[in-house]
Amino acid sequence: MTTDKPLDVFIVAGEESGDALAAGLMAELKALHPGEVRFRGVGGARMQAQGLASLFPMEDITAMGFAQVIGGLPRILRRMRETAEAIVATPPDVLVMVDAPDFTHRVAHKVRARLPKLPIVKYVAPTVWVWRPGRAKAMAPDFDRVLALLPFEPEAMHALGGPPTTYVGHPLLGELERLRPNAEEAARRAAKPPVLLVLPGSRRAELARLGATFGEVLGLLRSHVPAFELVLPTLPRRRQQVEEMVAAWPVKPRIVVNENEKLAAFRSARAALAASGTVTLELALAGIPTVAAYRVPWLEGRIAPYIIKVKTAILPNLILGEPAVPEYLQWYIDPPAMAAQLARLIEGGDERESQLAAFKRLDAMLGEGGEPPSRRAARTVLETLGLSFRPVA
Repeated sequence: MTTDKPLDVFIVAGEESGDALAAGLMAELKALHPGEVRFRGVGGARMQAQGLASLFPMEDITAMGFAQVIGGLPRILRRMRETAEAIVATPPDVLVMVDAPDFTHRVAHKVRARLPKLPIVKYVAPTVWVWRPGRAKAMAPDFDRVLALLPFEPEAMHALGGPPTTYVGHPLLGELERLRPNAEEAARRAAKPPVLLVLPGSRRAELARLGATFGEVLGLLRSHVPAFELVLPTLPRRRQQVEEMVAAWPVKPRIVVNENEKLAAFRSARAALAASGTVTLELALAGIPTVAAYRVPWLEGRIAPYIIKVKTAILPNLILGEPAVPEYLQWYIDPPAMAAQLARLIEGGDERESQLAAFKRLDAMLGEGGEPPSRRAARTVLETLGLSFRPVA
């Protein structure tokens, strides 16, 4: 392939997180490719800002809950057909599918059947290491390369018979400067009263399941640490639910919905109480010792041991292969023990130092200090196409 004509990239994302990842990839493709790059596909506001004219609104293929999936199925199936037809009608140089596996994998399968030589790249490996491991082998005929966010995923995909997979890095690695404290903020971390983050989840159901428990833990914490400054970052759309939830708490947090206020709190916080999720990795990269918990509905909790293939729900623990962050899950949520452990993390000592040392090892495993993940992703796409790229400082 030469650079005489523009590089034609068809790129599809179906969720807000995918829109952000895809936009970063698009920006780096434009920076690295020696010639012009043109984008077609499906995406949101961030991708459109990078030059994408979306085939249809990204929200048309974003379905979260069971009822939404069933109700929106005719629309989603129609959008799958339209997307596949647009690709086949005018074949691009490369097809990049970002996250949203239920949609993107099916479109890739349709396209592969009709354009067997078209290079197809998947950005974000599905969690085959957690459940439905057969998805890895099913992907192999349809994808030429998978771009993974976590360092153990290439080996996991290989072991399960999946497509060739390259670790490019988690997008949080690009946020380190905003997550980590300067000298003044580091001093605030060590000062009294300590700043404590509480993060009970971003979904409505998570807040409902964990809210009362987190309130109880914080009430018990006062017997160990009489004074602390409590900050609860949340999404603007969850503010009312969070305000109603904390009304019954014995300790009232300062609720922040602004991203800059949230990051400022991260840079000053001494410890955190958090729901399992990506936020636990965010806290680890910010250097904040954490106690984590999670609870799912009763039936899911009974079924989970039979289908979940990992022993931890905490991302830092999963990457490290060790229980660095204490986790209290489902039947084992224990507010008195959680409060006592949180107090030890605030006060300092072996447990706090052990977590901080583990976070240093995590940095090394994730490749902190190297190229931005989006740039690694763009390089891998161009290498998959056999293209050279211009040097970028």
